[in-house]
Amino acid sequence: MTRLLWCGLLLVVGVWGCEEPKTTRKTNAYQGPIEEINNVKMLYSEAAVLRVRMTTAKQYRYQNDDRKYPQTVNILFFGPNGEEVTTLRSDSGRYDKAKNLYTVMGNVVVINKQKQEKLTTNELNWNPQTKKVFTEKPVLVQSKLTGESLRGLGLDANQDFSQYSIRKVTGVFNVEGGGGF
Repeated sequence: MTRLLWCGLLLVVGVWGCEEPKTTRKTNAYQGPIEEINNVKMLYSEAAVLRVRMTTAKQYRYQNDDRKYPQTVNILFFGPNGEEVTTLRSDSGRYDKAKNLYTVMGNVVVINKQKQEKLTTNELNWNPQTKKVFTEKPVLVQSKLTGESLRGLGLDANQDFSQYSIRKVTGVFNVEGGGGF
């Protein structure tokens, strides 16, 4: 009888000893998009007047409300009377919710129709709160009216590109006025 008891006890201990130890596994939270939208058209207005229209084929929205635009982004800027003042085209873009900042990247081309000027750069930022556009990257501005080409590093502009300043200018351009140095 004791032999049977010992055998039973050994069997229970043996089965209990074969149990795999329980481990907790860390799982990473999902970092991908929580929403995908096709054929996006975003309108931005001030005092019921359309100022900006953005279109793109696809938008991804993330948990923190950041957005990515992985395909071509087209933006139209409108004047106070609703006229189309400036167009912008880029390969892709993104929106940083925490900074309230839109960034377009890759082959960025901006055309100011009124001034007949074309700006090219690799990256451009737009802050809708300040209504300012800026970049730290190299820029090229070409004027059809004057034939001037301005190159520089960095740019600050208002959102319709009617006024801009290049931070570090290089290039050939006309200087108005006389009198020399």
